[in-house]
Amino acid sequence: LITFAQYLQKCSYNGLSKLVKDVVDLAQKCAANEDAPDCGKSLPAIFLDEICQVETLRDSYGAMADCCAKADPERNECFLSFKVQQPDFVQPYQRPAADAICKEYQDNRVSLLGHFIYAVARRNPFLYAPTILSLAADYEHALQSCCQESDVEACLDTKAVAIKERAKKVSMKHEYACGILNKFGSRTFQAIKLTQLSQKFPKAPVSEVVKVVHELKGVYRECCDGDMLECMDDRAQLMDYICSKQDVFSSKIKHCCEKPLVERSECIVDADYDDKPEGLPSLVEKYIQSKDVCKSFEAGHDEFLSEFVYEYSRRHPEFSAQLILRVAKGYESLLEKCCKTDNPPECYSKAEEDLNKHIKETQDVVNTNCELLKTHGEGDFLKTLLTRYTKKMPQVSTDTLIVIGKKMTAVGTKCCQMSEEKRMPCSEGYLNIIIQDMCRKQETSPINDNVSHCCSDSYAYRRPCFTAMGVDTKYVPPPFDPSVFNFDNALCSAPAAERELGQMKLLINLIKRKPQMTEEQIKTIADGFSTMVNKCCQQSDADTCFGEE
Repeated sequence: LITFAQYLQKCSYNGLSKLVKDVVDLAQKCAANEDAPDCGKSLPAIFLDEICQVETLRDSYGAMADCCAKADPERNECFLSFKVQQPDFVQPYQRPAADAICKEYQDNRVSLLGHFIYAVARRNPFLYAPTILSLAADYEHALQSCCQESDVEACLDTKAVAIKERAKKVSMKHEYACGILNKFGSRTFQAIKLTQLSQKFPKAPVSEVVKVVHELKGVYRECCDGDMLECMDDRAQLMDYICSKQDVFSSKIKHCCEKPLVERSECIVDADYDDKPEGLPSLVEKYIQSKDVCKSFEAGHDEFLSEFVYEYSRRHPEFSAQLILRVAKGYESLLEKCCKTDNPPECYSKAEEDLNKHIKETQDVVNTNCELLKTHGEGDFLKTLLTRYTKKMPQVSTDTLIVIGKKMTAVGTKCCQMSEEKRMPCSEGYLNIIIQDMCRKQETSPINDNVSHCCSDSYAYRRPCFTAMGVDTKYVPPPFDPSVFNFDNALCSAPAAERELGQMKLLINLIKRKPQMTEEQIKTIADGFSTMVNKCCQQSDADTCFGEE
C-alpha cells in the first residue's frame, strides 16, 4: 500500500487496494512455489509492471506513462522523478470525529489504519516505508490509550503533535542521509556511519561495527533509490542481526529488541549511546609515538584509517561526527606528508597539536554562539545570524534568509540547553542538515562561488567553510530603491511579531545594499528603527513623521 501510494499519488484508496491485492496474491503464489511465473522478477519490477498495466495511467499522470517504455533500472529512476513532495492535490490526513473514532477502530481497525497509512504515504512519497508503519503503530497506541480517556479529542490532539514532529524529524534525517550519499559517495557516507556507530556502540569490536556500516550502506542505497521493499527487508534483517548480538553491541537496546518488527529499527536508531568501556588506553602510543605508523598506513590505508576513526569515536561521544572526520582527515593528510620524509616519526610527532586545532575551532564556535544566545536572547541572536549570512550570500531572497536564520536560531535554542557532552553533536549535526538543504537548492539556482565551493569541496569541512566565509566580494549591490525603506502608519497597529519582521527585513535590505557596513553602523540603524517607530506612533500624523525620520 505504501509503495503504490508513493508512486501513484492521485489514486484513490480503493483503486490502490486492487493493485495491493494483485501483489499480495503473487507473493502468496510465489511463497508456495518459487518457480511459478513472475516469481523470478525483482520486487521493483513487480510493482512497476503492475503500475504500467493501469489503463488510465496516461490520463491521470501524463508524461509519467512514458516511463513504462524504459528498461529497468531507468524505468524506476524515471518514475521516481515524477514523485511530488507534499503535493497540493493531496489533503493531509483527516481523522474521523472523536465520537466515532473509537468505535471505528474497534470495528474496522485495518481500514482505519490503512487510510492513515495511505494518506501519509501519498503526501510524503520519499518517507521511509518502515517509518510510516511505525507512525501508524504510534497512532494505534494513541487510539488505545485515548479511547480510555473522557476527552478523546484533546488526548488525540496532544498525541498528534508528537507524531507529526517525529515524522518531520525522521523524514528530514532520511532526506539528508540520501543527499550526502548521492553528493559525496559511499566512502564519505560509510565514514559518517562508522563514526556514529562507534560512538553508539563503544563496546562492540571494530569488525562488528564495520560489518553493520557496510550493510547499512546497501540499505540506504536501496532506500534512496526508492527501492523501499528491498530496503525494508534488508533493514529488518540487519536489526535482527544486531538484536541477536545485544551483548556484543549495546546494553541500551534491550527494550527495542522486544518491540514488534516495525517499531524496532526506529527505536534502535533513537537509543542512547552505550557506556564507554572502562580504562581505554590512550591513542597517542599507537597512532603518534609508534615507529610503525607509516608501515601500517601504507600496508592498508583504508583499514588503518577506519580503525583510527573507530578508536577515536568510541572515546569521544561528546564530539560531532563531522569534527571526528576533520580530525581523521587532518591525520590522514599529515601521514601522507610525513611518510614521504626521511624521518617520519619526528614529522608526525606533532600530530596531537595539529588535531587539537580542529577541536578548539569547533568548541569555540559552539561556545561563542551559545553564550551569545544566552546573553542576548533569541531576537538579537537571530539578527546577528541574519547580518552574518546576508553578507555571505546577499543574492538569497530576504524571505529565504529569514527562514534560514530562524532554523539556525531554533538549533541554538534546542542544543545550547543540552549537557556539555551533547551540545556539539546536536548543534553541528542539525546545522549540517540546514547547510545540506541550502546546498541542494544551490545546485539548481546557484548563489555565489563561495557557497558553491563550500557545498562541493568536503563534507567534513562544510560547516567550518560556511563559518569562515567572508563577504562576497564579487557581489554588485542593487541600485538604491526608496520603496524598500517605506514605512507608514500600518507599523503602529501591527503586532509585535510583525514589527520585528519589519526590522529584520530592513536589516537585510540595508546589508544587501551596503555589504561592507560595520557592526556598529548596523546597531545604530537598528536602534534608530526602534526609536523611529516609538516616536512616530505617538504622533497624530504618523505617516509624515515616518517620511521625515
